[in-house]
Amino acid sequence: MAYDSTPAEQDNRPVRGRRRKTGGRAAGRPRNRTSPRRTLRREVPGTVGVLADAYDFEAMRAYRSFSFDDHPSYLRQIEALLQSLAAGHLHITVALFDPEDFAAYCSDEGIDPDTPLSRSRYTAAVAGSGTALAYTGQPLDQLLPELIDKAVRQATREYAAVLLAGVGACADCGQDIGRASFDRASHILMRLLEQAGPGRHHLVCSVAAPEEQLLAALHAEGDSVPPAARIEAAEGTEFVTVLATGIALGSPGGVVLRTSTAGEPDRLHGWRLHRSGLVPLTEAEVFSAYCTDATTGEPLSPEPGVEYRAGFTLTTDDPDPHH
Repeated sequence: MAYDSTPAEQDNRPVRGRRRKTGGRAAGRPRNRTSPRRTLRREVPGTVGVLADAYDFEAMRAYRSFSFDDHPSYLRQIEALLQSLAAGHLHITVALFDPEDFAAYCSDEGIDPDTPLSRSRYTAAVAGSGTALAYTGQPLDQLLPELIDKAVRQATREYAAVLLAGVGACADCGQDIGRASFDRASHILMRLLEQAGPGRHHLVCSVAAPEEQLLAALHAEGDSVPPAARIEAAEGTEFVTVLATGIALGSPGGVVLRTSTAGEPDRLHGWRLHRSGLVPLTEAEVFSAYCTDATTGEPLSPEPGVEYRAGFTLTTDDPDPHH
């Protein structure tokens, strides 16, 4: 029978030949009692899928294995779970759970959707696609709007990219229209930011697409010397893709720019998309666009501390595409 002697017994045994190595552990130091499995568990990231609204929650109640009955209570349980996982010093991401997409995923994978395992597999797949946010202890009512916004932006970017790819080549010159439109939109954005000057800029591009209205927003910090603007790469790509879609399809659309500078009123400018460029709106058109309810058409009161200005003419040194 094998026998594992204690450290004290080992110290009292007669030495025969070379002394047995202790592995560097000082005599009398207590062993690390932490389970190797528990140690590894701390290094395993976690992903939690969440049903953000009551409509999606009700859709999931059709599955017998989904045991929740009340959406507010479900969200409280989700938040408690996130806090518990974060207390264990785990890296946690939260992914948006879409019931329709989940059903399609299960159909494609050939798995039963009415099981917790299928839901966890889908959640991991969604998180891997980029539609997830890190949980850092923020309240769920703060995290969910950010998560929904990220999902909408990703869907907009993907849809616009599909539209661009499907335009094809110019019948006259053979140039890829989508690629040329993207380059043109990039150039327009750079000119907009250069001519907007210093300040904090917020731009919104809206384009009518075949199935829905595409919308992209961009934040930028403008410097005066040298004239440049710092933008977030993902926002810039999304904005340019949406604008390029309008250029390539010849769709109605427009761009609005709001610039904030310390100690001065905010300045609002606007343009409408025409062919491959932006045509400045007049001051009255900008005022009307901002001070009219888009749903009812009723006038709205002007926003205090805001100047409604005509769009400025964009200077450009690149040739106008002829497609």
